[in-house]
Amino acid sequence: MRRTGAGEVNKTPPEWVGIAPRWKVLRGAHGSRWATSVMRFYPPGFEDNDRLRSDFIRHLTLQQLERNRATSIGESAGQAQVIPRTLVQYWDDPYGVPADVRRCLDSWEGLREEGFSMRMFGDASAHTYIAERYGRREVAAFERCRHPAMRSDYLRMCFVLAEGGLYVDADDVLLDDGWREIFCGGTLRVQPLCYDIGAGGMVSATELRRTDLPTDNRIFYVNNNPIAAPADHPILRRALSRATDALLGDNPAPEIQSTTGPGNLTASLAAHALEVQERGAHLDFELLLNWDATAEPCWDLGYRSDARNWRNMDLR
Repeated sequence: MRRTGAGEVNKTPPEWVGIAPRWKVLRGAHGSRWATSVMRFYPPGFEDNDRLRSDFIRHLTLQQLERNRATSIGESAGQAQVIPRTLVQYWDDPYGVPADVRRCLDSWEGLREEGFSMRMFGDASAHTYIAERYGRREVAAFERCRHPAMRSDYLRMCFVLAEGGLYVDADDVLLDDGWREIFCGGTLRVQPLCYDIGAGGMVSATELRRTDLPTDNRIFYVNNNPIAAPADHPILRRALSRATDALLGDNPAPEIQSTTGPGNLTASLAAHALEVQERGAHLDFELLLNWDATAEPCWDLGYRSDARNWRNMDLR
């Protein structure tokens, strides 16, 4: 039983869809001026508020669009670290991967010729890896992940934090060589997404890149697929700590999106970004606004209709 992770883009709304954002763009505000303006809107702990978190991610996306117009990805100053050419993927039983999912995995095989180390994890090997690299709390948290998707979510944070690399879901298909840009700099890179509550579906990447995109009844967040980063990135450290605390808390069945999935990563990134802005420092991550041209999820897969899909995990 397996699902690649809670980061899949689907027409089904994320579980943490709750409050539609009301959002105002601070036109022309950036740098220290932008940070000063933002601090008026985002108090400590804002990352746990659905509306404020969504608003903030849209602010970051607009900032990224502005930077992209002025410079190329990977040209940010002060990036001494590098992202290792390691591809990380997960399926709960690597020896029992369905044929349709195997075809997705095979689309990445050409990266071996580009010097990539390919790391495929399953439930057993993930448990072993976490036990070797981390402590009792992280092992206990992993053991409380109640679905393969949660275990995939948790493992990807553990691995990329410890060693760095690129994680992608097992049901993603590689389309072209846009992945090269990810490795041009040494900072964390994740994909921004937007869910339209009224339409009941995702906003396309093309629409998301519009600076005049309407924001009413929309949820802005970042996906936890892909994740590319050098080792020991502070956002992943925060996300892993946050997930571990939630898994070891009093809730016997924590919700996957906010505990280990995109909700957790979004909250961690937002809190970190505001702290960086308050210090007047450069952001140490980039949003991948063109990842849709590099890879895409395959939807016509057998497991999606049964309990191996995390969205169906509680169906009887």
